[in-house]
Amino acid sequence: MNATPEKPAAAKKAVTKKAAAKKAVTKKAVAKKTTTATKATATKTADTKATAKKTATKKAAKTAPAKAPAKKAAARKPESRVAMVRRARRINRELAELYPYAHPELDFTNPFELLVATVLSAQTTDLRVNQTTPHLFAVCPTPEDMAAMPPEKLEELIRPTGFFRAKTRSLLGLSAALRDRFGGEVPGRLEDLVTLPGVGRKTANVVLGNAFGVPGITVDTHFGRLARRFGWTTAEDAEKVEADVAEIFPKSEWTMLSHRVVFHGRRVCHSRKPACGACAIAPLCPSYGEGETDPEKARKLLKYELGGQPGQRLKPPADYPGQPAPPMAPPVAAS
Repeated sequence: MNATPEKPAAAKKAVTKKAAAKKAVTKKAVAKKTTTATKATATKTADTKATAKKTATKKAAKTAPAKAPAKKAAARKPESRVAMVRRARRINRELAELYPYAHPELDFTNPFELLVATVLSAQTTDLRVNQTTPHLFAVCPTPEDMAAMPPEKLEELIRPTGFFRAKTRSLLGLSAALRDRFGGEVPGRLEDLVTLPGVGRKTANVVLGNAFGVPGITVDTHFGRLARRFGWTTAEDAEKVEADVAEIFPKSEWTMLSHRVVFHGRRVCHSRKPACGACAIAPLCPSYGEGETDPEKARKLLKYELGGQPGQRLKPPADYPGQPAPPMAPPVAAS
């Protein structure tokens, strides 16, 4: 009699246990479904973000300006003063090997002719001056002769060099000053030369260095450009460039340094398109890459004797490896 009531209790307990197990399975399935849905949502969101990012990148590529081309020259490390001076002096030695025949590219036979030729060389080429001065010096070989020249006649003689009226005033003024103040002789001191009409430090240094053997740095457009490209100075003013370069090199090197740098500027390191790929001192130049770096294309940019063309002097030194410049063509007679 006592065993009969226990069966319903056991059955009830089994049912309860089965329901709990079913409930657990259901709960686990719901959790799994939720996790799967969450992952799917996250994946979808990530895909959406990636697509948006890709679209934005494409849009930016279309609308953004073209990226500037990478600079050909590798960035150099900051250079100490000592390192710069050593590099500068090595450049001078390399240029000396490249241009052992470097010289002033104006034809002259005495200090007066060099002074006049240098004044005439402003805003024109040395070649044009050299083609003009033979007839000029045949007519007025001395300061006294030039000072007595009628302005109109002198203008016609120097007309091919350009700015002939201003140059005529300078030549007449400096010739009269040489006649009246210096006994018809060109002075050999910078302080005296710069007092002459039309004569500045550049002209004075040319005359002193090449006619009197007095060291001087000639800062023309070529020298100033290369001094900045080589990192010797940042100055634009000619006198400041001269002072900066004078601190780098011994005085004994000043005159020949000027010729070598000017030679290189005229032949290789041009203003608009330097022939970097044909430059012997490219490894020493912090501005390498500003010009043409392809060797074959760069060689076509070389000028004068390096490019197989005539030089600027009608009467170059004996050791000059190039061709003399041709004299000026005679004017065509009017028909």
